[in-house]
Amino acid sequence: MRKFNNIIRLLSIVFLLLLIGQCSKSDVKESDSDYSNSGNDASHDNDLDSLTQYAEVNFSNWKLTLPIDANNNGSPDEYQPNELKNFGYQTLQPVIPYMYDDTADSSLVFFTFPDISTTNSSYSRTELRELINPNNSRENWTLLEGGEMVGRLKVEEVSENNSSNDDYHKVIVMQIHGVISEEDMETQGFSGNNGPPLIKIYWKNGYIWCHKKSLKDESTSGDDLYDVYNGTWTDIKDNLGYVGFEAFNFRITASDARIEVQLNDEIPIIYQDVSLNKWPFENYFKAGNYLNTTDDEAFSKIKYYSLTVTH
Repeated sequence: MRKFNNIIRLLSIVFLLLLIGQCSKSDVKESDSDYSNSGNDASHDNDLDSLTQYAEVNFSNWKLTLPIDANNNGSPDEYQPNELKNFGYQTLQPVIPYMYDDTADSSLVFFTFPDISTTNSSYSRTELRELINPNNSRENWTLLEGGEMVGRLKVEEVSENNSSNDDYHKVIVMQIHGVISEEDMETQGFSGNNGPPLIKIYWKNGYIWCHKKSLKDESTSGDDLYDVYNGTWTDIKDNLGYVGFEAFNFRITASDARIEVQLNDEIPIIYQDVSLNKWPFENYFKAGNYLNTTDDEAFSKIKYYSLTVTH
């Protein structure tokens, strides 16, 4: 009898293990088919769309500038976060030719060509501009407050450059841009708030370059620090490495008087100098496709697979 009871007990344990294994398989299968789109603020409603993976870009704090003036107001068209998020950009007909999804590789495509340019620039862009307050572009961040932008992207196509020694036209894919704060505008009596780009990340002939603003004369001080037109600030240029037309990861980390930039898993370049210590501007991140040419027939296409900003 004892032997019979042991056999029954053994069979019960085997049955229980088989039941647990079946439940585990069911759980994994259900989890694998449940796609959550972390790059936007909502999932599409129908079952087919819920299986489609989009680039991981949350538009809640980005506005978009296009290279066109469809509303004929003399400036490039812009779209605010509330128009872009929750997949709203997919329904905006003027946006679709210039920023759209490629679901074949879960990327967000930025296309641009020379047409209408923004104030203080000769070049057109299809570019995102960070808004830490979606309702007020005058609210930005200082280096002391800091921030980090991380993206995975690639240059898909860019036009050949037949008017210089470069093989292709240059494209800026990321920036930290400076802006005069509301407080400084009031106390200094400035009429405008334009500041220079502190960091520009270029794609040049397949190489990634970082241009970082530095003072020509490190003894410059006071109101002269705000001068963006008379050569007060100049670019330090560093080649971070070759990517060609392949996807790459890039990180920009800003903190008090310190900037760190990193391509893929390469050793980061760190800037820590008097110019950063004296930097008088507030800042915002930019990302996308800023084509640096006015040549006829020029164009560029940039793909972003992910883009995140933290402060």
